[in-house]
Amino acid sequence: MPITVNLDVVMAKRKISLNELCDRVDLTLSNLSILKTGKAKAIRFSTLEAICKALDCQPGDILEYVMEEERTTNR
Repeated sequence: MPITVNLDVVMAKRKISLNELCDRVDLTLSNLSILKTGKAKAIRFSTLEAICKALDCQPGDILEYVMEEERTTNR
């Protein structure tokens, strides 16, 4: 998928754990983990808004479009 989730990077920069973020955005640990690992197929705008608010970031800090050819050359 050409959309890359950089939630782990933003969390590391903010020094926040997955459990702490779960509490802040009121999501289950498993759902947030799926998003963090890039296995999610979709995200609600309300969830994205809550994450951005909790991490004081923009949606573009979390989601990134990477062209397929760039992904294959970086592997």
